[in-house]
Amino acid sequence: MPTIVTIGEALVEIMRTERDRPLSRPALFSGPYPSGAPAILASCAARLGARVGLVATVGQDAFGECIRERLVADGIDCAALALRPDLLTAIAFVAYRSDGSRSFVFHLPQSAAAQVSLDQVPASYLADTRYLHIMGSSLSAGEALRETCYALAAAVHQAGGTVSLDPNLRPELMPVERIRAVCEPVLARARIVMPSGEELASLTGAASAEEGARMLLERGIEMVALKRGAAGSTLYTPQGAWEIPPYRVTEVDPTGAGDCFDAALLVGLAEGWEPHKAGLFANAAGALATTRLGPMEGTFSRDEVLAFMREQGRPLP
Repeated sequence: MPTIVTIGEALVEIMRTERDRPLSRPALFSGPYPSGAPAILASCAARLGARVGLVATVGQDAFGECIRERLVADGIDCAALALRPDLLTAIAFVAYRSDGSRSFVFHLPQSAAAQVSLDQVPASYLADTRYLHIMGSSLSAGEALRETCYALAAAVHQAGGTVSLDPNLRPELMPVERIRAVCEPVLARARIVMPSGEELASLTGAASAEEGARMLLERGIEMVALKRGAAGSTLYTPQGAWEIPPYRVTEVDPTGAGDCFDAALLVGLAEGWEPHKAGLFANAAGALATTRLGPMEGTFSRDEVLAFMREQGRPLP
């Protein structure tokens, strides 16, 4: 049984081949690429050596097969991956701008990805689960998926496992104020929160990252892993804060970098590493994720991540 489980949307991504080509105008696309924040995290964690499970739904179509083949190839336990012949696999169309920002059009709430239920989770699937990771994007995708996220979070929390949350705000799916509300039932059970600075502000209403982290720690969160992009990350705990320096890369595609950070941090913590060591590993995995085109193409093996850290002069302690 998997020790790290994530639940949520599995989809294919169809990407513009050139920057500054808006989705409202005719231009070329590339894809399909297997994607979805939970699927990317599962792929990365599995390639880093963890036993990983994904609770998700895809359509019984060519895009669904594209996703399933990739998950199986990465060694992910797909016993809780459901196939729906009556619904299409979810799709995200993505355009990139020269300033690094992106725009999306999602076919998600009406797709198979939103229809995830407890019925597809085998009875013993969570028996060995030590970490359950939930994304804000999954909580925004539809009521059925959201309620299943809540139920799994309650089950893992009650069994003594760790629930982690990445707010992963997607204004295209739901207003930020509403996302904050739907995150609350997960946040109430979470021990780890992994936001960006903007997400931390939205989640807490705080004026600064330090204040937001303090607010979460005061309500019982054990670690706030603040993702700061090219500036690295900061890990806040009741014992103190660690500034984790960045790794330098030439960015090709930022999609999935935060998900790979999340995955590597959970893998390190699951192996009993102290926060600074797990943070360095997470920064390296997140940086490497930006060096390849395609959301799940930026997941690397453990040996590749460790070699990259040595090459950058910042090896794993």
